[in-house]
Amino acid sequence: MNNLTKLPVQIKTVHLINHRLDSFYPIIGGISDKEVQRKINKTIIRTVYALMQEQGYFDNDSTTVTASYEIKNNQGGILSLSLINYAFSGGAHGLTLIRSLTFNTETGTLYSLKDLFKPDADYVARLSELVRGQIRERNIPLLVDFTQIRPDQDFYIADKSLVLYFQLYELSAYAYGFPYFPISVYEIQDIIDEDGPLGKMLGSF
Repeated sequence: MNNLTKLPVQIKTVHLINHRLDSFYPIIGGISDKEVQRKINKTIIRTVYALMQEQGYFDNDSTTVTASYEIKNNQGGILSLSLINYAFSGGAHGLTLIRSLTFNTETGTLYSLKDLFKPDADYVARLSELVRGQIRERNIPLLVDFTQIRPDQDFYIADKSLVLYFQLYELSAYAYGFPYFPISVYEIQDIIDEDGPLGKMLGSF
């Protein structure tokens, strides 16, 4: 990875406004390899529309969508972001969905949770144990007993932490909001893939 791609990528906000839709989402720039840049932007846009589809925007004329985003990490050749979509179709309240995307800005690779760890690591069991401990320590009220995370659990990377999270109603009641579980890279250092995005967090940018 050259020094240029290790720098933060440029972030431009696109405002998509239409009937029943008010959406802000990011488009990236400043990557020397324009094919990689197009690949990342295509994935972001595809996810934006997939969220709208999942929330019924295209099928239900009474559904309104308001969308935003947050940049969680933009350094060391790793871009991690969250797309946040709120949809309302009537009733007591609407529903928010969050999808997070973590990219290698040199290759355009989109990482899944398993890609962060060594191939033989039982990352599900290890991370589940840490989540279980935080549930106890923080006295998080649960709708269902927690057994373990999904192998493809939602996550993002922020600074030197892996943050796992659950969707509304997935683990706790709506009123509790999104349960987030930050895990320091140093707690899981032994199972991290040194060549993956968490491995970069162990070094200095």
